[in-house]
Amino acid sequence: MKPSAVLAVFIAVAALAGACPALAQQSTKSKATSHPAQTKTPPAAAQQAQTEPAAGSGVPPAPGWAARCTSPSRDAPLECAIEETAVLTKTGQLIVLVNVRVPTDTHTPVALVQLPLGLNLPAGAKLQVDDGKVIDMPIQTCENRGCYANATITPELLAALKAGKQLKVSFQNLGKETLTVPMPLADFSAAYDKIK
Repeated sequence: MKPSAVLAVFIAVAALAGACPALAQQSTKSKATSHPAQTKTPPAAAQQAQTEPAAGSGVPPAPGWAARCTSPSRDAPLECAIEETAVLTKTGQLIVLVNVRVPTDTHTPVALVQLPLGLNLPAGAKLQVDDGKVIDMPIQTCENRGCYANATITPELLAALKAGKQLKVSFQNLGKETLTVPMPLADFSAAYDKIK
């Protein structure tokens, strides 16, 4: 190659390298403003929640419900689950994680909900699909990552999740304010079909 051609290629690569960070910043800004969480009593932190994978997870944000399968060993059967998260836009802090799995022994779907610390524990958590029936979930344990509640998913709830538009996860903070985090259900049915 002639020196002038090498120089032209170098300038083109440098220009592209300079343009890419600007594009990455723009896409980050547009994601940071999408999917704000709604609350009945809006605390500042929950107003900035969004539904996407937690920051720093090393996984690029994938919209909607994600299916994952794992196995504790090569000989053990695969355990599959789908999950959706809501995180704070500014800090990446997890607000709500909803995990739905189908155990290989019972084949009955189970929902596990992870909530933040600082809850009014006796109030528990509540799930509601669109404007349907409210399902109470007692909080069973808390650790340094958050508090957990789980419940068996009835056939009626599963049908509602597949046909619904929005899952609302509600809980109370220590001030007994009810916080409601909406989670879209647009791709729940397709993701669930991958793990059943």
